Amino acid sequence: MAVLARARAALAGYVVITCAACALAQDWPQWRGPGRDAKVTGFTAPQKWPKELTQKWRVTVGLGDSTPALVGSRLYVFTRQGNEEVTLCLDADNGKELWRDKYEAVVVTGGPSKEHPGPRSSPTVAGGKVITLGVGGILSCLDATAGKLLWRKDDFSGAWPQFFVAMSPIIVDGLCIAHLGKEGNGALVAYDLATGNQKWKWSGQGPTYSSPVLMTVEGTKQLVVHAEKSLVGIAAADGRLLWQVAVPPQMRFYSSVTPIVDGQTVIYTGQGRGTKALKVEKQADGFVTKDLWSNSELGTGYNTPVLKNGLLFGISDPGNIIYCMSARNGEMLWTGTNKYGRFGSVIDAGSVILALPVSELLVIESSDKEYKELARYKVADSQIYACPVVAGNRIFIKDWDCLTLWTIE
Repeated sequence: MAVLARARAALAGYVVITCAACALAQDWPQWRGPGRDAKVTGFTAPQKWPKELTQKWRVTVGLGDSTPALVGSRLYVFTRQGNEEVTLCLDADNGKELWRDKYEAVVVTGGPSKEHPGPRSSPTVAGGKVITLGVGGILSCLDATAGKLLWRKDDFSGAWPQFFVAMSPIIVDGLCIAHLGKEGNGALVAYDLATGNQKWKWSGQGPTYSSPVLMTVEGTKQLVVHAEKSLVGIAAADGRLLWQVAVPPQMRFYSSVTPIVDGQTVIYTGQGRGTKALKVEKQADGFVTKDLWSNSELGTGYNTPVLKNGLLFGISDPGNIIYCMSARNGEMLWTGTNKYGRFGSVIDAGSVILALPVSELLVIESSDKEYKELARYKVADSQIYACPVVAGNRIFIKDWDCLTLWTIE
């Protein structure tokens, strides 16, 4: 009997651990998901897609283009309400508010920027903490459970890019890393996540609207950063410059596209520059880069392509069409026929690609042969700039001022 009881206890423990792992597998704790690669885990596409999605709840949360973070049963939403930037923690099951933090934000001015007064940067959740970065460069660290402010920084007060701050912070080995400041006056800065103390700073160049991504080469963790004039590799441990490739801005445009990492390969694109790939290699005591391929005709402007099975799926700029490109040599494999805006997002949802180019969620077959649309769902009445957050059969959509939970039933 004792043996049987122990076996049952072990089985129960296994079930609990397995269920917890499943929940964690569906988290979306930062910009472009757990790996910053726009890959959804734990999602199984239905054999037959329903005619419509089911709306479970819809909550007005405030203005902003920031993608919410999902960790367990909690959503962390970063928006603007009136003159304040607000971090909201919501119950993912019903949209009810659990806590909020707020502070007075800068006034957003100037043409296209004024039309988007809310935050662009997405929250990052790690180690029981939530990191946000406001349009004016205010970096905040909050307790994820209770919303208590742990620390707040404004080290480049009054300095931000022309269209305000858009990069999303990254957390690596207990360091919160953000690219702050503006053209000619900026730095990639690492803060201790627990205390907010500065640990290192790389002051080589100011930020773009792109976000850093992590890669590891020969055991060295490095941040791949699209800075104002260069694509650089920065040592995550101490901020040393490991390698640098010139990527001069096109006219007044800075990149809004996160670099794509595939092993030792970095694929990068941006406004007016097509798409290129390079390989980062260890050489003696340092690192060097080797050009792999270049496609000068096809690239993105305001969305980051997703890499799946050696294929790149994105929304082109110029052209404004969904496309598929070979990640092996840059060859264009197919383009869709419908034209959309230059904005939107594309994510890898297992057996399918999900694209959100305007206000409709598109379900696309992940094929290298042709564009094949499996389903299309209206999920908002206006252009959506945030990425969809997919967890199981749930899809969270942040539009102009509302957050909606849709389900696949």
